[in-house]
Amino acid sequence: MPAMPSEPLTDASATQRGDTPGWPEVAAGLLGLAIVGYGGGILISRMPLDPIVIGLIFTALSGIGGLAGFMAAYWLRIRSWPAFGVRRTTARWMLMGVGAGIAAFVLKSLSILGYLALTGDQSNPQEIYAIGASGGLWTVMLATLFMTLLTPLGEELLFRGVVTTALLRYGPLVGVVGGALIFALFHGINLVFPAALVTGLIAGEIFRRSGSVWPAVAVHAVVNLPTIPVMVLASAAQ
Repeated sequence: MPAMPSEPLTDASATQRGDTPGWPEVAAGLLGLAIVGYGGGILISRMPLDPIVIGLIFTALSGIGGLAGFMAAYWLRIRSWPAFGVRRTTARWMLMGVGAGIAAFVLKSLSILGYLALTGDQSNPQEIYAIGASGGLWTVMLATLFMTLLTPLGEELLFRGVVTTALLRYGPLVGVVGGALIFALFHGINLVFPAALVTGLIAGEIFRRSGSVWPAVAVHAVVNLPTIPVMVLASAAQ
């Protein structure tokens, strides 16, 4: 990617002009995610489809829902890609995103162990992803592709590009922590919550510092990459 200097995501004059996302974009984005991601999931689960097909669709839905939410926010008022952090970045920032993703994966794993030790709650709403990947090598590859590319793209565009950008007008702490908390809450209070919170915090800070959503996508992609293979191996070992 061509180099581009890092820039602040928000400034006072831009906020006053309405050139940066605000609460209307946050509301439109989260509503779009709820309608497409969660509403679509309810409809799909009631259809007479093969469980593997349903599992694959569910694996793709978080990314599709995120993209739908982002586009709803984008078309609402501003219609400017850079305003949502969709701007060029440097190879250095992308490598930093990969390194931060490795750190996030380690911390995510520790946070899950801590959650299990504190609550004993082993319910995992993402087990349906393992069902989607249970149809052989091609389903493992397809589900991994969804988790590693589609989900990070959709969720980072929405939760960092829209939500975190809007909250950064209240300062870095509110922007990064608030965005991560909303991101984690949309995953539900379960085994995934602490993992989503850790990922959101690290992706949010990388996003804030780089001025671009792409290093945050790299963080998320690295965190998600082992998810499907690990689930498939765990299911085979049972």
